Amino acid sequence: MTNTEPRDAIEQVSSKFGITPEDYMLPARTEIHMLDVNGKLHPSGQQGAEPGHEYPLPSPKALVDAYEQLVVGRRVNDQNSALVRQGRMAVYPSSHGQEACQVAAALCLGENDWMFPTYRDSVAVMAKGVAPMEVMVGFRGDWHCGYDPQKYKVSAQATPLTTQLLHAVGVAHAAKLRGEDTVVIAMCGDGATSEGDFHEALNFAAVFNLPVIFFVQNNQYAISVPLSQQSVAPSLAHKAVGYGMAGERVDGNDLVALLSVLGRAVRLAREGNGPLLVEAHTYRMQAHTNADDATRYREDAEVQEWIAKDPVTRMRTYLDEAGLLPEETQARITASAEAVAKTLRDGMNSEEVPDPAELFAYVYSTPTTQMTEQAAMLADELAREEDAK
Repeated sequence: MTNTEPRDAIEQVSSKFGITPEDYMLPARTEIHMLDVNGKLHPSGQQGAEPGHEYPLPSPKALVDAYEQLVVGRRVNDQNSALVRQGRMAVYPSSHGQEACQVAAALCLGENDWMFPTYRDSVAVMAKGVAPMEVMVGFRGDWHCGYDPQKYKVSAQATPLTTQLLHAVGVAHAAKLRGEDTVVIAMCGDGATSEGDFHEALNFAAVFNLPVIFFVQNNQYAISVPLSQQSVAPSLAHKAVGYGMAGERVDGNDLVALLSVLGRAVRLAREGNGPLLVEAHTYRMQAHTNADDATRYREDAEVQEWIAKDPVTRMRTYLDEAGLLPEETQARITASAEAVAKTLRDGMNSEEVPDPAELFAYVYSTPTTQMTEQAAMLADELAREEDAK
């Protein structure tokens, strides 16, 4: 990874694409998409391609592999929604309808690259290689994070809005100082762009020319607040220009376009061209969480409009018509998704016996004197309780 200065990086990469730095930073005039709502590939691959904004079609293998993760993600969302109703999960923020964004975010990264997800990005965490039950135990309340972030290069899923963007920038900065080949994808929603942490993260990343992709899943609502009441910018991608980085808008229900746009963003960041902001237009088909009533702030007609843009149906249609999805492949993918759902059912239906000592195990790398005393006090109380039986 090079140590190019921010202004030089913008000029170099724009020159490579044969456009001005201003045109490089501005999003394409039309949203990038390759598949229409009926799963048909545009004749040119990408509709409305402009100089500097052309994206190649991913390989057939990459598309089939991504589709498998898409199907698994949809099955996980539906299974977890059922587990919540059964009282086996405390809460679950479903990403039904947004799975294409999450799959593409995970698959565009390399082995040494980091992901910083939100609470709604469980499908992305799984697609990055984390076991399903390790992802979901937090939603049952067993652990704040059920997996080792260092092992998977995936940060704990962040519930506070936008704090993970600052952490992502910190990891990217450290990687650059060490000369490591690391790209970081920082995920957030449209509501997060209204937070102060969003400004701080983007400004720092741009000033220090860091290898970060800020990936905004614009699902139209920040809980019940529509995008129109959050921002009057032409698009959220246009916010990138003010920080001196490139922005792009992509159809968040078009898995083909997402793989292409995010793949190029990661490559550019890895080459030392600095951070980028990618806004994906998608939709949260279900409520914010199981505690939310979405009918109070949006109409059914709006939901029906987005059902017609479903990413799973669109991708399945394209692969089938392209001859890339024979019956045996579809059967294998369906079986894989059902196996994951069974793992979640079995895991969530088992009763875990908590170990009180774990309250103190992972608070500090070196426990404080007070914490050591508290742990000993609890152990003594538990021992006396056991003796009294």
